[in-house]
Amino acid sequence: MSYISQTRLVVVQWGLILLLVVSIVLAVSAGAVSIQPSDVWHIIVAKLWGLEPLVAPAIADIVWDIRVPRALLAAIVGAGLALSGLVMQASVQNPLAEPFILGIASGASVGAVATILLGSILAVQGVVIGVPMGAFIGAMVATVGVLLLAGIRSRMSTVRLILAGAVVSALCTALSNFIIYMAGDAEGMQSATFWTMGSLADAKWDGLVLPMAVVAVITAYFMSRVRILDALLLGEEAAITLGIDVTKQRRIYMGLIALLVGVLVSQCGIIGFVGLVIPHMMRSLVGASHRNLLPVGVLFGAIFLVWADVLSRVLLSSGDLPIGIITALMGAPLFMKLLFGNSRNFGG
Repeated sequence: MSYISQTRLVVVQWGLILLLVVSIVLAVSAGAVSIQPSDVWHIIVAKLWGLEPLVAPAIADIVWDIRVPRALLAAIVGAGLALSGLVMQASVQNPLAEPFILGIASGASVGAVATILLGSILAVQGVVIGVPMGAFIGAMVATVGVLLLAGIRSRMSTVRLILAGAVVSALCTALSNFIIYMAGDAEGMQSATFWTMGSLADAKWDGLVLPMAVVAVITAYFMSRVRILDALLLGEEAAITLGIDVTKQRRIYMGLIALLVGVLVSQCGIIGFVGLVIPHMMRSLVGASHRNLLPVGVLFGAIFLVWADVLSRVLLSSGDLPIGIITALMGAPLFMKLLFGNSRNFGG
């Protein structure tokens, strides 16, 4: 594993924490109504202390009720997706692995699309399911299907896991398109299409509790498993030699990642490239040791998505651009640079 001095690591970590705070403040100040960063900071501090901000009530409402929850959700989702990518790449020993490799995104799409377009039919039958719950159920069902398919008749391997994910992803994508095509609801089709490209526009304070708790708990869990992740990254033979039950650990990790990504996708739709690009960028900065990589990757993932959301809000004067488009436009060039650059830090 690549080595980095403890002093440099501490500087990087605290620098990223400071950059995240500054990014959130600047993100909240940007938008159709421009607000001074000093006013944003004053409003946040006043609200946290239960005081009334000394600014116009309309400005305080925009900052506290609309923009702060959105910026925080962006940070939470970015952190969770980056963590998922780090764990996925270590678990399957594949530098191209990312959170949606198990068909989680496609499964969530089926659940969300079915809820949006078939909600009225389900309501007649007395079944009321919101889009977040529908997406979460779809993500979990798809992941269980991948794990079962990968383990049929033989021990689960990385190749079988990836192939099973590709099969389930293709099947779920076809099913989503079929539902959209047969529904014939123009408004519902537009809503489903927008959801599959990701959006943080519906962020609310009461919707932050679940994703924040899940990201925090699962991050803490994987921080306690950094040695196992390092061993898995080196390959199955090395991990088995160290006494690790690779199949058992992989199932546990995939289940936790499915839970994490399912919760995140249910809140904001499908946002790609974060889990693919951020781990590689951070390996080039702090090396491949997960003790160093996990906290730095989580912080930078949060920063990356905060700024991607800012771009999605300010690029178009007529409304928000789906954030999945922004992350793809930002992530693809970065990944190309990493692909044709030096990638020895993966497992090296």
